[in-house]
Amino acid sequence: MSEAGKEKTLAEQAPPSYECRSCGYTYVPSKGDSKTNIPPGTLFTDLPSNWRCPVCGASRTVFVNVGAIDAPSGFAENLDYGFGVNRLTPGQKNLLIFSALALGVLFFLSLYGLN
Repeated sequence: MSEAGKEKTLAEQAPPSYECRSCGYTYVPSKGDSKTNIPPGTLFTDLPSNWRCPVCGASRTVFVNVGAIDAPSGFAENLDYGFGVNRLTPGQKNLLIFSALALGVLFFLSLYGLN
């Protein structure tokens, strides 16, 4: 097997985020937790054992791994190709695609206003 097959994407390399199954709060390591003075860059596994969800107060055992949220989904060497969309996160790409689709539908419907 080649070495290229073992390379990980930026999303796979980024630290995972964890979501509270009780209330939906997502702990993102790059943001930390300002309510309990957890600095940005603190991994979920490095949180104190008495840390609780800042929204509902649930314990750490209620949280599930949802993967990296704020990382591009591609490889580092491909980020400079295209029109800059390679640097977008999957959520930002979805927003861009569906906004463009909605704008196209509005333009199509506006044609009915022409005489």
